[in-house]
Amino acid sequence: MDLRNSDGYYKFESLKLTYQIEKNKRTLKSLQDLDCTFKRSEASEKFEDVLTGIKAIEFEGNCIRLSLKTYIPTLESLVCQQKIEDVSEPSEVDHELLVEVVDGTMELKNVEIFPNDVCIGKLVAAAKSYRNSILSLSTVEKGSPLEWFVRKVQDRIVLCTLRRYIVKASNNSRHSFEYLDQDELIVAHMVGGVDAFMKVSHGWPILNTALKLTSLKTTDHQSKEISLSFLCKVEEAANNLDSHIRQNISSFVDATEEILFQQMRIELHSNDTSKK
Repeated sequence: MDLRNSDGYYKFESLKLTYQIEKNKRTLKSLQDLDCTFKRSEASEKFEDVLTGIKAIEFEGNCIRLSLKTYIPTLESLVCQQKIEDVSEPSEVDHELLVEVVDGTMELKNVEIFPNDVCIGKLVAAAKSYRNSILSLSTVEKGSPLEWFVRKVQDRIVLCTLRRYIVKASNNSRHSFEYLDQDELIVAHMVGGVDAFMKVSHGWPILNTALKLTSLKTTDHQSKEISLSFLCKVEEAANNLDSHIRQNISSFVDATEEILFQQMRIELHSNDTSKK
């Protein structure tokens, strides 16, 4: 009897084929994983070549950990209106990015930054929409969404570091300042219990763009008696100042405070006249 014609033989051959198919599938999966790892490794080497201060330090699953060393330009090297003395400028700052990418690609899925001292939420959202409509085709052709994102994060780190440095250096006996990165606002705490909120324009202080006074708020009981219409007049007058005054924090706040006192004197004189 020829065993090759028996049911057992066919079952045995079927099992061999099934095993071979599964083995081939595992081999294919391993090759795909190796290809993906190679592409990521190749991409990380490209980042390190193209982007200054970037190093890929860990790969795990779909996550890449990047070390960022961002070089901060000195204010003296920039053509800007900020005059800072007696405060040490940072020459570089260190961060890490934990980047989760979409399977088999270098497109962003999620990002965390350490230390978490720079707001990157808008950049993450822009990077996720990278291939749709936010960026031009010529920009897309220059690199991957991850490469574009890392460049923008470093630009953001430079701006935030310079802004915080200038704000800290501008503190004096009459005014104290703080920078709110998420809202891109500088808050000036002025004499008399009045806070001035100034919107930072795009690129400031690297670009000589003017700050904008967005609101004045009163903080103590006496100053709360100041009317909203009075504060609106001060805001309007402050935002009509020459742009070179509004480019510098200290000069802008000094000029705003002077307008505030002038308007107070005008209002007091008006009230005295009406009583006569």
